[in-house]
Amino acid sequence: MKLSELRPPRGAVRDNKRLGRGNASGQGGTSGKGHKGARARAGGKKPAYFEGGQMPLIRRLPKRGFKHASHKEYSIVDMTDLGRFEAGQVVDPEVLLNLRVIRGLGDGLKVLSDGDLSVALTVKAHKFSAKAREKILAAGGTVEDLKR
Repeated sequence: MKLSELRPPRGAVRDNKRLGRGNASGQGGTSGKGHKGARARAGGKKPAYFEGGQMPLIRRLPKRGFKHASHKEYSIVDMTDLGRFEAGQVVDPEVLLNLRVIRGLGDGLKVLSDGDLSVALTVKAHKFSAKAREKILAAGGTVEDLKR
């Protein structure tokens, strides 16, 4: 086969419609646009989201997903994560990052109370839940608040 012998498959190529060339052409008179209305006029193309003048769906739905400038995303650590450390050890964000307990620091580190803690640790974090603070102190550990 040569490049000069290449042809499109039969029926793939069609002649352009000859609009407004008389009724015998099949596209005479209104040129396939029907009678009157916005779509029959020049420049009558409406965007795909146009809903005929009714209140558009995008304006009817409630707005969601706003994040206030003071919203913070904390990295979270549970009591079960702290249970892997030895008694008397200091646990701070750098140690947790090095051991890959947390992936990143974000806006700070928050300790939550999920699980139990049986060893006395010194835990340094930016925030603690009330129950987490109680559990660490009950196990004989200490709690230090870090400031950002």
